[in-house]
Amino acid sequence: MGLLEGKRLLVTGVITDASIAFAVARLAQQEGATVVLTGYGRMSLVQRVAKKLPDPPPVVELDVADAGQLDSLAERVGEYVDGLDGVVHAVGFAPASCLGEDFLGTPWEDVATAIQVSTFSLKSLAVACLPLFGEQGGSVLGMTFDATVAWPAYNWMGVAKAGLESASRYLARELGPRNIRVNLVSAGPLRTMAAKSIPGFATFEDAWNGRAPLGWDNTDTEPVARSSLALLSDWFPATTGEIVHVDGGFHAMGV
Repeated sequence: MGLLEGKRLLVTGVITDASIAFAVARLAQQEGATVVLTGYGRMSLVQRVAKKLPDPPPVVELDVADAGQLDSLAERVGEYVDGLDGVVHAVGFAPASCLGEDFLGTPWEDVATAIQVSTFSLKSLAVACLPLFGEQGGSVLGMTFDATVAWPAYNWMGVAKAGLESASRYLARELGPRNIRVNLVSAGPLRTMAAKSIPGFATFEDAWNGRAPLGWDNTDTEPVARSSLALLSDWFPATTGEIVHVDGGFHAMGV
């Protein structure tokens, strides 16, 4: 019997088979879960990537900044599953001006976009999925990149992630009475599509190579997926508002 046997999951953020969300979806299926994906923009691309999963799942269109799509999400997902036990928030976006070296020059309009898509959407997605959670509750899981420090070039995306980490705690407080847990996984740097948009990403890789006591493979999404599945499973029934670091131990080391 798999770790997620009988569970029904909605997984956002699958763009390529190198994405964290893809690894979570693949491993979740292997562990017995029924998976529904969401896609945005080039839906045909997401549907093509979905076919690479062990059991190609349905793909539902979702722009997390579109109120209409959020309002209809439960109904559209409900065409494929009779409820949800878990939701994976793996969505993030920041305009190019939010990344790089010009932190002081970024206009508010671009910062607002980054915060709406990367931060506020955790709440938006959770609320949109509430009608699909039964009395047994379930798990909402998001992805972050350690926002307790300032990173080179990450700039306003780092601020958005700090907001995401705070929002997850407030959501944990609000959804706890419904028996819904809200947690985040803080992953080390991985060569995903999102990473390619960060100028100087090699700086992160170089730092991890010399400091993570367990070492770190920036092409291997499986450790993050495994930890994610644990948090989505019934094995963490009293854990909420938590951030689990899956970074080879980098976060705990000094110079």
